[in-house]
Order: sequence, then C-alpha cells, then structure tokens
Amino acid sequence: MTTILLVDDEARMLDLLELYLLPNGFTCIKFEKGTEALRYLYEGNKADLMLLDIMMPSEDGWEICQKVRKMSDLPVIMLTARSQTLDVVKGLNIGADDYITKPFSEEELVARISAVLRRSLKEKHEITHKGLVWSKEDHVLQYKNQHIQVTPKEFELVGLLLQHLNRVFSRDDLLVLVWGYEAEIGDRTIDSHVRNVRDKLRKAGFPVDEYLQTVWGIGYKWVDVS
Repeated sequence: MTTILLVDDEARMLDLLELYLLPNGFTCIKFEKGTEALRYLYEGNKADLMLLDIMMPSEDGWEICQKVRKMSDLPVIMLTARSQTLDVVKGLNIGADDYITKPFSEEELVARISAVLRRSLKEKHEITHKGLVWSKEDHVLQYKNQHIQVTPKEFELVGLLLQHLNRVFSRDDLLVLVWGYEAEIGDRTIDSHVRNVRDKLRKAGFPVDEYLQTVWGIGYKWVDVS
C-alpha cells in the first residue's frame, strides 16, 4: 500500500485529497501543519510521497520542503493556487519533484503522483558511483563485480550518502535517518560504522578515502569527485 502524506492548513482540502486518493489505492495521513509532518518523519515513520501546500501560516511549504530535503529523499509534490513561473521554478529549485496548481482534477492528481513515484522508484533501486554499485532491491553492494559484505545499517548508511552526494550529514542526522528517532546510540557507534565501511571498501579496492570524507566537528559527506 502506498502511503501519501497530505499537508495543508485547510481541513476541507485535506478531505478532498483523501477523497480523490483512497479509491485509487493510496493510504493517506493528514497534517494541518508542516511541523507535524516533519515530526512524523523525524520519528522514523515511512511514507512514499508528500503532497505539500505552499500557502500555509507560520512555516510555508517552501520552508517545509527545504527541511524535508535536509533529512530525506521523500518525493514532494507542491500544491498551490499560485501558477507564476517564478514560483514553479522556486519550488523545483529547493527540491520539489513536481508542482500542481489548484484547482486540479482527480485524474491529473493521480497521474502526477504515479509519475513521480515511478521515477523515484527507478532512481532509488540502484545507484552506481565510480564503479561502486548499491542495489536496494537486491541488498547488494559491489565494486567491479566483487561483492562487499556489509551489515544492514552499513548498507543503509552508504545508500543514504550516495543518494545525497556532497551533502553534509551531521551525526545526529545519521542517527535519525539510519537508526531511527528513538535509537539509544551515541556518536561513537556512528563513527564505528563509518570506519567499518571505509575498511571494507578499501579491501575491495574502492578508493573510498577520495569520496567518503569527514567534516570535522559536524559529520560526514560523500563527495562527487569529477
């Protein structure tokens, strides 16, 4: 079952979106505040896509989208009554995957969601970087056809970094995104996992020290070296 997060400060719009989506096989979780949706994600809950209204009080959709992008690759479709080109460009530039202008039909909404989900699924299932292959579907990490044995958390850690090249993740970020919001572990556990990943990739012949870099005092990043 595909789970969609619906974020809009108008309860009637949330109900309308749910009315459109439920018959099409989607599970809907509704939030009237963007901060509530962020909390849901921070607590380690899973979703497949977020429908996010732009014009909301307190923090608008653009701000919420930026915060989602700092912690997740969750697909985001922006919903708004504003159709100016600059608004569309702004939404896409901050990480939104698509943009739907109100009013919209049920057919358009479902088609846009399906297209973004197909694209996201294709992107996530396999990542190739400098000969290193990370396959989510097969749960395989390999370099030059050589299988690299890693633990489930090490596998998730590598996948997260590869999906967000050049992005700096603090140790707290990695704790939440890989281990979950309520995990009772410390920085040493994260550092130990990073050290193990480096050792295993080096033994396989991959030049990991060029790519998996420590950002002193903050955390780690995977650098895209041309």
